[in-house]
Amino acid sequence: MEVQAGEVLVHAVEHGSGRPVLVLHGADVDHREVEACFEPAFAGTAGLRRVYPDLPGMGRTPAPGSLRSSDDVLAMLLAFAEEVSAGAPYLLVGHSAGGYFARAMAARRPARVAGLALVCPLLPGVRDVPEHRVVTGAGQLGDDVFRGYFVQQTPEMLDRYERYVAPAAGLVDQAAMARIGERWELTDGGAPPYPGPMLVVAGRSDSTVGYAAAVDLLGAHPHASLAVVDDAGHALPHEQPDLLRALVAEWLTRVERAR
Repeated sequence: MEVQAGEVLVHAVEHGSGRPVLVLHGADVDHREVEACFEPAFAGTAGLRRVYPDLPGMGRTPAPGSLRSSDDVLAMLLAFAEEVSAGAPYLLVGHSAGGYFARAMAARRPARVAGLALVCPLLPGVRDVPEHRVVTGAGQLGDDVFRGYFVQQTPEMLDRYERYVAPAAGLVDQAAMARIGERWELTDGGAPPYPGPMLVVAGRSDSTVGYAAAVDLLGAHPHASLAVVDDAGHALPHEQPDLLRALVAEWLTRVERAR
């Protein structure tokens, strides 16, 4: 489907019906990665309309020249959420850079967001990022991007990379990403941390954003659950699908309890 959000025509796919769940992917990929990871995580859960947009400059969503900063992207995503949800409360999920935007959206529109889940989120103040290490495998499969992203380097993980991650590379508008990237830090809106049901998941071996900044979120958010997963890196949604599903199920239970 195509959704007009301000000046941007956002491409998205959706599954199911009911309360909207917006799932935001990370940088240099498109909706196919998070769709492949989170559709199994939501399997068996009724009453949820899962919406997976392509972020600007990735997949089939353009990034017009009016988008010059992450603040501009955030404004577009807030408009997209209002269109998709028709003003009703929605759930937000973000992986990596998608988590960066999801957290800001929830802070700015807490009354609209019924629950927030951040998986390996990019956060301000990233620190103590570990060196990349291979947990499973000989470290000889795939290309450099695969080997730098996955810590479980098995044929199964390589297949997932080649099906859901690598195909998006050719669709990235590199000029737009560079333009927005010059002002990638969001302006502090002065909003307090999101107060609702929240899930934070991080990989102990995440050599992209680490896990220390994610741990810091626990003290700032009164209803956050935190899981730091051993033997998982930035590709945790691929590498730990059963655990992700269990954590999402627990989060959804808390979201329902808070209604």
